Formats: sequence, C-alpha cells, structure tokens
Amino acid sequence: MARTSPLHWVGVVFLLIASILLLITTISAPVIGDIAILKVMLTNQSTIRHSSVTFGTFGHCVLDVAPAATDQDYCYPKSVGYSPAAVMAQIDGTGFSEAASKSADGLTYAMILHPIACGIAFIAFLLSIGAGVVGSLLGAVVAALAWIITLVAMAIDFALFGIIKDHVNGDGSGSNAYYSTGMWTILAAMILLFLGMFIVLFTCFSARKERKRGGSYKNRADVYDNGVGYNGGYNNTTTTTQATRTRRKRFGLF
Repeated sequence: MARTSPLHWVGVVFLLIASILLLITTISAPVIGDIAILKVMLTNQSTIRHSSVTFGTFGHCVLDVAPAATDQDYCYPKSVGYSPAAVMAQIDGTGFSEAASKSADGLTYAMILHPIACGIAFIAFLLSIGAGVVGSLLGAVVAALAWIITLVAMAIDFALFGIIKDHVNGDGSGSNAYYSTGMWTILAAMILLFLGMFIVLFTCFSARKERKRGGSYKNRADVYDNGVGYNGGYNNTTTTTQATRTRRKRFGLF
C-alpha cells in the first residue's frame, strides 16, 4: 500500500485497544484484586465498607476482610482452574448442586483463553501496522482468529459466572453478585476486534484494487509511448518511411 488510507489506521487502533482490554481481563483477580470478572458484595462488613469477593482469570481475592479497622485484602495463589462454587459455599454458605459446582469448576480452566486471545490480538495489531497488502491481509486473518477465541472465552465467562451469580443472588443470604470490569472489557474487546478485522480487510482489498487499476493505466500509456500508438499525435513520418521501403523492395530497387 503506497498510500495508507486513514480508515486503515482506525482499524489498527481498534486492534490495539482490543488487546489492551483483553489484557485488563487477563490481569483480573488475583493478579490485581480490585479488577474482577464477577464481584460478590457480602453482607458482613468491616468498619470501612462491605467485604467482597472478586473472581478473575486465575483465581479470586477477598477484599476488606472484617472485622479489621483498616481494609485488609487477601488474594489467593494464581492457578489455571479453581473452584468458585466451593469458595462461595465456604465464605457465604451458598448452596450449589453437584452438577452446577462441577460445571463451574471445569469452565474455569477455559479462562486460559484470555491471555491467548490477548497475545493473538496484539500480533494482529503488529501485522496490520505494516503498509503492505500482505501484512494487512495477515493482520486481518490473525484478528479473525483472535475474535473467534475472544467470542468463545466470553461465552464461557458468561456461562461460568452466570452459574455463580444466579446461586448467590437466589440463596436469600443478602449477598449481591454482579458482573464487573473484566466482563465488560472482554465484551468491548470482542466488538472492537470484529470492527478492526473488518476495516483492515476492507482497506487491504481496496488498496489492492487501486494498485491494479493504476497498473492498468500505466501499461496502456506505455503502449502509446513507444511509437505504435498516440503520443501527442500519430508518428506519420515513421509510417510513411516504412511504406516507401516496402514498395522499393517489392520492385527490386535495392
């Protein structure tokens, strides 16, 4: 792409923002305790505020643990796969069926897709920075892969934390579970990845079509410029000379 369309850079920026949003979901609790995919406000409270449980990609944290005079936060070790149903059963006495508990536990292993999607989205951004048609096309393909993984990860997140949310809010304990920052960042990333992929792919094919059209005009001009066609008028002198030589040859003049 000799000249990159401004619209192309809009798509590139969308891919960058999407990778940052996926990073936020990835570093949710227990990496950063205050960032959660699902947050549960408990009924017990410290002297400062209600205690809460934050669930993230690799585990959970318990914030503002009562009855401390100052807020105390406890984040548990990071792991791929954990037991959110068991955590809420222990902390809040929430009851889960065996099927719901096992389903929730199993789905937590799929949250490894968060960092994978984040990395692939960033690679798509780097590929799309290149002004070449090939680079942009590869960027769009990789962005499509990142979008599919993000879509699957988001569906799993809603299914997993939907189970926990429904049980916590329906057990009558007074605790309140709701989707938090990490859920909305992955949703926004999914939308931006789709838009970025579409824009980069569209501008890639538009640039390729423009280049072909420009090449066609150039070839036509070259045909006219080499004396056969029109170049500020037909070359009548050359044509007349060639005709004269042909006649002389025919009559054996030389």
